[in-house]
Amino acid sequence: MPDYTYFRSLWWKEGNIHPEAKWEEATLPHVLAEGVTLDEYERRTDEFNVHGLWEWTNYKVSVYELPLDPHETCVSAIIKYINRSWSGVDDTDASIMGQGASRTRADRSGKEPDASYRPMKPRVPTPTGSDGKRKPWPNIIVEVAYTESIEHVFEKVKDYWLKDLSRAHDAIVVKIDPIFEDETPSRMRAWHFCSTDRRTRRGELQHRTHVMSNIG
Repeated sequence: MPDYTYFRSLWWKEGNIHPEAKWEEATLPHVLAEGVTLDEYERRTDEFNVHGLWEWTNYKVSVYELPLDPHETCVSAIIKYINRSWSGVDDTDASIMGQGASRTRADRSGKEPDASYRPMKPRVPTPTGSDGKRKPWPNIIVEVAYTESIEHVFEKVKDYWLKDLSRAHDAIVVKIDPIFEDETPSRMRAWHFCSTDRRTRRGELQHRTHVMSNIG
């Protein structure tokens, strides 16, 4: 077994992103662990604060995104902007709660967005809740992709977050173009999807808005 394979496994075993793991050379998605229960996956993501980076599907944990500066900085900036945008309704019946990378369960998989928001909502019938029980789904989810492929993000939006009207209502997706080490990101793209929009004959969910922007 190559040394880097062992060092990569330490992220799952110990929460240790070891410098000798050579994550920058990894092909994503990378299978981090197999034969893992959903409860164990959720316990470790909480313990190691790994939300929005790993995904659990059918007893397998995979890495789709790495905690690199462009990803973390973009998520933080979006959260700050959104929170400021609706601060005027704080302490009213229309107030919005930020739920961060709140974990969800559905379709034999477990996922966490990079950020999520919803107003106060009643509990829903079991098992349609975001926890597989009665917890309501967020209204808005945010996904930022840096090392993650845009194809995988779109798949999550179509087949998971906005699969039907009982789940999230809107999804904001941001893709940052990868850069070399020590460079500053210069280009990003953003999409807005809404669950009420019509799908194509092939089942594809069309974006409502698409923006391309230079950073800086």
